[in-house]
Amino acid sequence: MNNLRDVWSSRFMHYIGEVQKYMQFIFTGHIAIVLVFLIGAGGYQYSEWLKVVSTDFPAQTIVAVVIGIILALSRPTTLLREPDQVYLLPLESKMPQYFKKALAWTFWSQVWLVGIVYIISIPLLKAVTTLTISEIWAIFFLIVVLKYLSVQGEFSYRYSSRGHLIWGDRFIRAIIFGLAVYMGLQAQLMLAFALTVIACAYVFVFRKKCAGEPVPYEHFVNLEQNRMMSFYRFANYFTDVPHLRGSIRRRGWLDWLYKSVPYAKGNAQKYLVFRTFVRTDDHFYLWVRLTAISAVIVAFVDIPVVTWIIAAALSFATTIQLKQALLSGGDFRMDMLYPQPEDARKKAVQQIVRLSMIVQAIIVGLCGIMQPMFFVTIFVIIIVSELTTKMTKS
Repeated sequence: MNNLRDVWSSRFMHYIGEVQKYMQFIFTGHIAIVLVFLIGAGGYQYSEWLKVVSTDFPAQTIVAVVIGIILALSRPTTLLREPDQVYLLPLESKMPQYFKKALAWTFWSQVWLVGIVYIISIPLLKAVTTLTISEIWAIFFLIVVLKYLSVQGEFSYRYSSRGHLIWGDRFIRAIIFGLAVYMGLQAQLMLAFALTVIACAYVFVFRKKCAGEPVPYEHFVNLEQNRMMSFYRFANYFTDVPHLRGSIRRRGWLDWLYKSVPYAKGNAQKYLVFRTFVRTDDHFYLWVRLTAISAVIVAFVDIPVVTWIIAAALSFATTIQLKQALLSGGDFRMDMLYPQPEDARKKAVQQIVRLSMIVQAIIVGLCGIMQPMFFVTIFVIIIVSELTTKMTKS
């Protein structure tokens, strides 16, 4: 297939199909209900806070910093595959037309996030600044332009340096973009325009460095593999992803936790399951993420019923996924060589899940200690977790 535009089109359709296949399992009915409650509660809290926000609140600084960081994070989506390092070498001179399509998709797939964040900040800007409607939307247009420059800049930097010290490049772009947005929010549009010109020059420097450089296939392939693996790991929280390759980490700084399991023959399975939970990235980060989400919501939403519903939903999601993950190990394990009761692993999984959920309840409760009736949230998490553990199939 000599036309690289056709190569991109075929891969893009396959990519969209792959994303849609797993998205239907992610955004199910109960997740939609949680999102509705979360968005509604967040919107209500935001609107109530705007009524009492002080006029000297540093809205311009905060918005500029957040927007600058989001703008700087512009990882390109190339959809390159490992065999391309060999099969696309004869077409290397024509690769710019492939990358043109890739960067167009990268821009449109990322610009909506920074746009939504800025639109959400508009009521705050109107409450504490004297910006006119035309100035606010002029800044929105500026942000879109800066996002385009960021996408082009990160791609050019990665192309010319193979991604070496990419965080340094992102830091520089975040500063330039953040200052440009800040000047715009201060109604200094000429200074914002000058900083945009500086951003263009910065991108142009790395664009020139790309001339004559061979395509860094290996770097872009690794980048694409890591990006898709992150998506598969996220999707694996909601459904089984057959080709997901999990990773194991030593996590020596948590070795002291294993001392909580007494050394005894009857605790062999409990010790094994505990180490599996701590060392397996998929299991450990699942618990960390859902605990963090629940803690943040409970800390900032002061509507008790909403926090209880969300905490219950996340407790259910954590419990059922941890239980299924820890019970589903079908590979050979050393404990299979030793005589153990058939239900030993099942009991061990229940104990570890119960312990992890008690810790989650304590963390979430402490984060919401300033909220009314915060102690009810602790009981809700424990009760929902216990019911889920006993009523779901093993």
